[in-house]
Amino acid sequence: MLKKTIAKLKPVKKQPKTKKVATKTEGPRRLKQRTYKSFKLSKKIKPVQPPLKSSYKIFKLSLKTFFSNKKVLIGLSLVYGLLTLILVNGFGNSLNAGELKEAFSDLSDGQLGDLTVSATIFGALVTSTGSAVTATGSVYQTVLLVIFALATIWCLRQVYAGQSASVKDGLYKGMTPLIPFLLVLVVIGLQLLPLAIGGWLYGIVISNNIAITFVEKAIWGLLFGSMVILSLYMISSSIFGLFVVALPDMKPMKALRSARGLVLHRRLMVIKRLLFLPVILVLIAAVIMIPVLLWLTAIADWLFFGLSQLGAIFSLTYLYALYRELLNE
Repeated sequence: MLKKTIAKLKPVKKQPKTKKVATKTEGPRRLKQRTYKSFKLSKKIKPVQPPLKSSYKIFKLSLKTFFSNKKVLIGLSLVYGLLTLILVNGFGNSLNAGELKEAFSDLSDGQLGDLTVSATIFGALVTSTGSAVTATGSVYQTVLLVIFALATIWCLRQVYAGQSASVKDGLYKGMTPLIPFLLVLVVIGLQLLPLAIGGWLYGIVISNNIAITFVEKAIWGLLFGSMVILSLYMISSSIFGLFVVALPDMKPMKALRSARGLVLHRRLMVIKRLLFLPVILVLIAAVIMIPVLLWLTAIADWLFFGLSQLGAIFSLTYLYALYRELLNE
């Protein structure tokens, strides 16, 4: 018993500590990428993705894609225009360029030059783009826009994959992701609510003379501008969700998350390229339409209608080219 007690009291020799050897991981070491939260001030994070092409280069690439595949893309524009003419406009126009020209000339008593009158009519035509003659026409217009957007996206995917595409195949096979596509459109519609509410409030304030002084108008203008920026910030990623959700077996929320990942740390560059599209299209339309309004007013309505249908399909071509550019990482 005594021997056991003595044995317990003997100091136990400590085992020498072994140094931990750091195991090397395969591949180069990478720093953890910084993140930031939306609408919170933080240092600018340099994007790790390659720089995007300029707006002009993407526009030039879109033109090349559009005209090198003109049989299918212009074919979609023609079918879209014909159905819009029948179902939406009823072979009529919401505006008549000839009547507008006479009205402006009578009101100004010839004081306004022909160029000024033509530019004013062109502005009225641009603002009336997308407006239907009747309420039923608005429903048909929305349905046609969704159908031909899906058909165009399907054809563009085939074109970029080096495969053949046709108008018939686009209209038949491109309708598969209809429900996910509509759900993404609903999300985009919700993201546009700040813009719509801001425009409604600003219109009420100005029309009812609630804001009278320059400072008051400036404050309300800044409020409206901030709501526009908020909507633009959100849809700058969600708009690419329309292309992602058209992929096979893609869910709407997964598509929206993937779209946000595409514009991560380069949202401002994407917004600049998105804003470039309507500006350049309006400028091109002005170069074509103003001379026509000056000297060939009789065909101005039909020419502008044709340009608007081509512009709708070409806009999708440009956005798809930008989407492909975002994918090239």
